[in-house]
Amino acid sequence: MEKIRKYLLPFGWLYGAIMQLRNLLFDNQILKSSKINIPIVSVGNLSVGGTGKTPHVEWIVEHLRATKKVAILLRGYGRQTKGYLLVSKHCSSETVGDEALQYKKKFGNAEGDNKANAVAVAVCEKRVEGAKKLLEQFPDLEVIVLDDAFQHRKIKRDINILLIDTNQPYWEDNMLPAGNLREFPNGRNRADVILFTKVSNELLEDSEKKKYFIQKVRTRKELLIGFTSIKYGQIIGFDTSDFPLPDKILLVTGIANAEPFRKHVESFASVHHLAFPDHYDYTTRDMLEIHELFDTFAEENKVILTTEKDFMRLSNPSILKETRNYPWFYQKITIEMDCEQRFIEKLNEL
Repeated sequence: MEKIRKYLLPFGWLYGAIMQLRNLLFDNQILKSSKINIPIVSVGNLSVGGTGKTPHVEWIVEHLRATKKVAILLRGYGRQTKGYLLVSKHCSSETVGDEALQYKKKFGNAEGDNKANAVAVAVCEKRVEGAKKLLEQFPDLEVIVLDDAFQHRKIKRDINILLIDTNQPYWEDNMLPAGNLREFPNGRNRADVILFTKVSNELLEDSEKKKYFIQKVRTRKELLIGFTSIKYGQIIGFDTSDFPLPDKILLVTGIANAEPFRKHVESFASVHHLAFPDHYDYTTRDMLEIHELFDTFAEENKVILTTEKDFMRLSNPSILKETRNYPWFYQKITIEMDCEQRFIEKLNEL
């Protein structure tokens, strides 16, 4: 794979040059960005794949909704629909995508929800159109949080948050298709906040290594730079049963980077990892093969564990019914950050 990617480097430079030209057109206002009448917070990255956007969006929304009426707007990656859709209890991962379903489940929906701090969740490829339609439906909205919109420059934002995976920093990567970068590294100059994600305990305690990371991205004095780590929460049964401490776990994932999750699970059980592509749509045949593999394990105390995001895709009724005779569980996660107070102060300025 590495050899093939070397041959793709010229195509990466070409793609990067096109993205650089596009950014220059926006910087010089030849291409226009639309201003929405309420504050916009954007969370995104320079690369494709898992930097941990979902738990960071959840953390931001959890803070904001304590004092403001908040909505989440995202593209709805992997859905089989197009255009603007407000996420409701009738939606599925096929219609709105797995992240949107996860946000809806966690925060409720502003339409028909009795909670005063319920959050509207909507999907739309065109963020300007999506933001305007949200405001039409919910005129009392005070903030919109954009998921994965760092390169979506047609909408102006008040806080631009860039996430960088410490295990795969952009300076060790190349442009698509030779690597995973969506644009050249100088795109970081647009960020108001840079958060290094998936930080290990070793890095948190290594002040020199942290200083190295900060120096790699620092472009101006007022830039807020912080480090966040994954905090593993409750493990919940598909049927809401309690999680036993098993001897053997069949780990099933369909996310961009499952390595930190796998290492965490290996800390308390023997693991067999079955990795599917990011945003994978599970089929009944997949479920049959997963259960056949699970049945080969000799251990009596064994379970199947997946991520909360995968659980959203597995919640499709035709798939969920296949799990009923097996011990399926999913892992909830949150984040912790070393710059929490400064970050909250920045959000409170909105």
